[in-house]
Amino acid sequence: MARREPAPEQARHWQHPQLPGVDLLRARYVSHTFSRHSHDGYVIAAVTKGVEGIGMPGGDLRAGAGGVVLINPETPHSAYAGTADGWSYRVLYPSIDVVAAVAAETAGRNGTHGTPAFTDTVLDDPDCARLIADIHAAAERDNALAADTLLRLAVARLLRRYGADPAAPGALPSAGALAAGRARELLVERIACPPTLDQLAAELGTKPFALLRAFKGAYGLPPHAWLTGERVRAARRMLDTGTPPAEAALAVGFTDQPHLNRHFTRIVGVPPGAYRRERARTYKTGEDLAP
Repeated sequence: MARREPAPEQARHWQHPQLPGVDLLRARYVSHTFSRHSHDGYVIAAVTKGVEGIGMPGGDLRAGAGGVVLINPETPHSAYAGTADGWSYRVLYPSIDVVAAVAAETAGRNGTHGTPAFTDTVLDDPDCARLIADIHAAAERDNALAADTLLRLAVARLLRRYGADPAAPGALPSAGALAAGRARELLVERIACPPTLDQLAAELGTKPFALLRAFKGAYGLPPHAWLTGERVRAARRMLDTGTPPAEAALAVGFTDQPHLNRHFTRIVGVPPGAYRRERARTYKTGEDLAP
């Protein structure tokens, strides 16, 4: 008997206009691989079919159907098919403000400093997985009240079961950490025409290899890889406001739109044109939200 071919890849990355601060991704991937990157908010995913492989700083993990994946802000990671048939999942990308607000309201964390963190990456928690899927279903039906309610219940439950209080402020940062932080600021300031590693090090009064080591230690990625992710973030912000992909590509330092397309798709999971069309559709009227 001939082997059945897996279903084709498909993905929708969007935002409901009445759920600010939360992006949604519903996707099936087979050959697609997310390059190593990080988010400025959280990743909360429910795997519905197949197996997702997740590359984390401590090693690779796998999440099967019914599993939940939690990734904290600014944590470098990759994702890929854990089996030949790929994986399907529904993902929530809540901002730090959204999660911190739920944490403050449910655990009395008002006045605490720092970002709430999840202690586990892959969970065997079918109840939470179903809740994540229900949030998507409610948003797709344009039932913002249900989606918002379920979102807050899901975040509160995940924080209660798998969350940790923000870490207390530690010792003063080292010279290397300070240099890494300043290098990051300079890369953001000069995103379209960044300095070389040699130039960065000379400007900061350090050596190139020392800066490379400090930067990777602070942000989990070498400067050039971190900058690619930052360029994609900047392009997303421009696309959110209706900027055409070709114009966004040049503004953030990509050589042309195909260059943006390649990196954007590897990090966001959909091409920039599809991302912008969803933003235009959901931000304009809030109508026709079902896929």
